[in-house]
Amino acid sequence: MHIDKNRLEKLNKERLPRHQRLLELSMAHLEGQGIDMEDVVKELQAFQMAIPSWALGTGGTRFGRFAGGGEPRDLQEKIADVGVLHALNQSSGAISLHIPWDVPSDFQAIKDLARSYDLVFDAVNSNTFQDQPGQPLSYKFGSLSHISADVRAQAIEHNLEVIKIGEQLGSKALTVWLADGSSFPGQHSFRTAFENTLDSLQSIYKHLPTGWSVFIEYKPYEPNFYSMVIPDWGTSHLLASKLGPQASCLVDLGHHLPNTNIEQIVAILMMEGKLGGFHFNDSKYGDDDLTVGALKPYQLFLIFNELVDDMKNTASRPSWMIDASHNLKDPMEDLLQSIEAILIAYAQALLVDRTKLLEAQQANDATLAQEVLQEAYRTDVRALVAEARRRAGGALSPIVVFRALGIRNTLVKERGSSVTSTGL
Repeated sequence: MHIDKNRLEKLNKERLPRHQRLLELSMAHLEGQGIDMEDVVKELQAFQMAIPSWALGTGGTRFGRFAGGGEPRDLQEKIADVGVLHALNQSSGAISLHIPWDVPSDFQAIKDLARSYDLVFDAVNSNTFQDQPGQPLSYKFGSLSHISADVRAQAIEHNLEVIKIGEQLGSKALTVWLADGSSFPGQHSFRTAFENTLDSLQSIYKHLPTGWSVFIEYKPYEPNFYSMVIPDWGTSHLLASKLGPQASCLVDLGHHLPNTNIEQIVAILMMEGKLGGFHFNDSKYGDDDLTVGALKPYQLFLIFNELVDDMKNTASRPSWMIDASHNLKDPMEDLLQSIEAILIAYAQALLVDRTKLLEAQQANDATLAQEVLQEAYRTDVRALVAEARRRAGGALSPIVVFRALGIRNTLVKERGSSVTSTGL
């Protein structure tokens, strides 16, 4: 479905007087700090986030899934849903496909459909963490790390096929996440598993097209709880470094043990030029895949503080994507909330007085350094985020408009109340 722009504009007009009052207050506050609001708004307008094709349906746990109504039944409907999100927030201009869940039958038609919603295709994601129907060999005991050369060859071939699919869509990166590992001591050799993985990745790397990247994701546990072949950012960085300049690391916020200093990891990887991809979500225990900013908004701000600090000195940008999935919320509303939280954290990070922060660091003034960061974090930037959306043609309040337009009810009428999104 396409958003009725006339109705969107009407809903915006109803909220415009209040928005303008809040924007004037924000402008006055920023001017007092010597910050040009226009610079911040332009940066926010330019920020684009990829939506994964698997996030449009209700997620779940290993124990059950409570599907919602109106879920997308195929890739075309997933693209349409991302198109709705982008129309509302003007910051969701890319979709990331998971293969083989979402393989186009007609590439040109799919590209034309995406273009009609002003969308492009971000990184493509391979899947060797589950067996597919008709697959000759099983990944139960690993894929790229498997002790069997035949299983590894099958997993390598899948990744090469994913690259070919990505090429036809205009993607420029392959994301590799491995479930490979062990649940019991002695189950496999740590060294052999790592060497097999490196050898497999080298076979994939040799086939990367010009201008492409491969992002190596890591995770400390799940589905294996004794060891994972790529458990942390150090192992990911080691593999990426051994592969070459087209390989880099992918940081997923949920893929860390509790209390890990993720902002420090981000800073070091960016310093080394090895932060290729970034998956946003939130968590309390591990890979909870909750709405971005729902639990740790200050950590999200601190991460963006490091990202912004580096982005000021280089033209490179990580590949941004949301990776959230759960049973409780309307998945499209959840994605709208996540984008909002990301833009707020980004805007706050843009407000940090970096000259003062550097002076405090040089003087070992921990008090002043905290004051500088928290001054930016405690600034209400919601009006700036809304203004960036409004100027781009989006909604001042995306969730308000989503509900006012009855988008979910429309999708239920079109698709049914008991459909299950493909790939979940």
